[in-house]
Amino acid sequence: MSSRKGQKDAARVVREQLARERRRKRTLWVSVAAVAVLVVAGLIGWSVYSSQRSDDFTAPTGSNEAGTGVVAGSGPVTVDVYEDFLCPACKQFKQASSPAIDQLVSEGKIRVVYHPVAYLNRYSSTQYSTRSSAASGCAAEGGRYREYARALFDRQPPQGGAGLSDEELVDIAAGVGLDRDGFASCLREGTFKPWTEHVTEEASKANIASTPTILVDGEEIADRSPEGIRAAVQAAGR
Repeated sequence: MSSRKGQKDAARVVREQLARERRRKRTLWVSVAAVAVLVVAGLIGWSVYSSQRSDDFTAPTGSNEAGTGVVAGSGPVTVDVYEDFLCPACKQFKQASSPAIDQLVSEGKIRVVYHPVAYLNRYSSTQYSTRSSAASGCAAEGGRYREYARALFDRQPPQGGAGLSDEELVDIAAGVGLDRDGFASCLREGTFKPWTEHVTEEASKANIASTPTILVDGEEIADRSPEGIRAAVQAAGR
């Protein structure tokens, strides 16, 4: 009798152990499935967010197909100019080499793409790099990117301060022939701030680490003087 009872007890213990093991495995698989669902949902969410983020911008009139810069000219050699309106070296480059680039455009030798990146926001208390780049988008929309960019560099503020005010940015626009009210509305509404973010992100992805950076047919050139640019364009056109 006691032997039979012992066998029953042993069988009950085994059944309970098996039941606990089944419950443990079931809980484990439910947890794994839940984690998998969260991971998939997260990946889908991130994909949707990234897609929306990369597409949620309006490029100004005259931009390249990727929306990463403003185009001037249609020559066979492409010159990419990465510039930040708070960058002193960019100002020096603009003043020294802009006439040569403009001439190459007018001669039909190059297609220049200007990329107004916002790398130097940390050197301004008002994110001036972003504000001025977005303002240049408003100028591009009015067909005056190059004129406006040159004027911005001529009036470049010192690093570490607030930069030019929005009203000053509007005054510059009016000074290069843009409609004051239309430009002011574009600037006030932040129409091209998402575009500025896109331009800056894509430049970073392309390993553009500093400004000014000049590429001739995709190759960075070290000599950014007028003579260096002309030589690089001539070599690329052969």
